[in-house]
Amino acid sequence: MSKYYAGIGSRKTPIEILDLMNQIATELSNEDWTLRSGGADGADSAFEVGATKKQIFLPWNGFNIREVEGDLVLDNLQAWDLVSNHFHPAPEKCTQGAQRLHGRNAFIILGPELNEPVDMVICWTPNGEVTGGTGLALRIAEHFEIPVFNLANANALDQLVEFVNNQ
Repeated sequence: MSKYYAGIGSRKTPIEILDLMNQIATELSNEDWTLRSGGADGADSAFEVGATKKQIFLPWNGFNIREVEGDLVLDNLQAWDLVSNHFHPAPEKCTQGAQRLHGRNAFIILGPELNEPVDMVICWTPNGEVTGGTGLALRIAEHFEIPVFNLANANALDQLVEFVNNQ
């Protein structure tokens, strides 16, 4: 049985947390977990560097100068349409670029067919808050009762280790 996790977070993640994310991704790869992430700078990239098994969802071809080869660019606007009104506080304010970014976050959490949720989310957000693009992903995870380990929160790493050991 496949085990998936979302490795996401702020582009402003502190360097020591980025290093930790890289280490976590390496350890999870050794335990046969597959990373789902979004190819963004910061947390996404830190997880991606450490992971050997990964699904990287891009909001559009050429995002962060990424080639589509090996990365997934799906119909992010369709995914946005499915999640926007339920999980975004102000969908009418989002540009098409923001809609594609948020649609990509739906694929990260729910998989390429939007029907295979990750088993857990590992992230970092400022002050552990549900904010920014990561916030939409966290609201989707909460709705589907997916455990979230926000490394900005005390004891998150210990809780993550306990969760992984019990899988």
